[in-house]
Amino acid sequence: MTAPGIWLDVVDSTLDELHARAAEGAPDGTWLVAAEQRAGRGSRGRSWHSPRGGLWLSVLRRGAGPGGGLELLSLRAGLAAARVLDGLPSVAPVMLKWPNDLIVRDRKVGGLLGEARWQGTTLAWVAIGLGLNVRNAVPADLAGRAMALGELCDETTVEALAAPLASALAGVDLVSPRLSTTELQEFTRRDWLSGKRVSAPREGTASGIESDGSLIVRDDTGRQHRVRLGEVLVA
Repeated sequence: MTAPGIWLDVVDSTLDELHARAAEGAPDGTWLVAAEQRAGRGSRGRSWHSPRGGLWLSVLRRGAGPGGGLELLSLRAGLAAARVLDGLPSVAPVMLKWPNDLIVRDRKVGGLLGEARWQGTTLAWVAIGLGLNVRNAVPADLAGRAMALGELCDETTVEALAAPLASALAGVDLVSPRLSTTELQEFTRRDWLSGKRVSAPREGTASGIESDGSLIVRDDTGRQHRVRLGEVLVA
């Protein structure tokens, strides 16, 4: 059973808050939400606009052994979050943009970020961060590419979504180094990039993922390339 949530007002980052509590001994499954983040962050060190009305959530995971599944964390966390959000009226299907974005009706509604902390060569804990646009205003310069769930579902609230999403993220597999057949099939159904032309990290057509989480990009000669890192830009 997921631990009760910790609700905070304004913080720099829920991930930083969770790391600090983990260092003090917070147990597996601890989760916290902030009403607002002053220095929220996304992938590749980007800042994340985090005003009131959005869900800014971080979940603590311990007991992951050697962390063989860490490279798949964002994909598995995305699948877990998408399953929860599919239950909202007018929202399903929630799609996934490799490696860590949640997409609804071709616009981004959220993103996930995993951060591990080690003690020597031992994995001490993992913090999973979720930023989700719920009832917050989306910056005007992002309106064509991003949206808030409240635009589709009036009854959606941060308070209703926090615990189910925290529970889902607390159950994500951190150990298995390969996606299962079931996970691959589900990702394929939600794969927003599939069939789209991309200009980076390698030019070609996005053609699914491998069980190790790598993105497959097919170039114009038909050759397939496997991408593990880098920002995906749709052409």
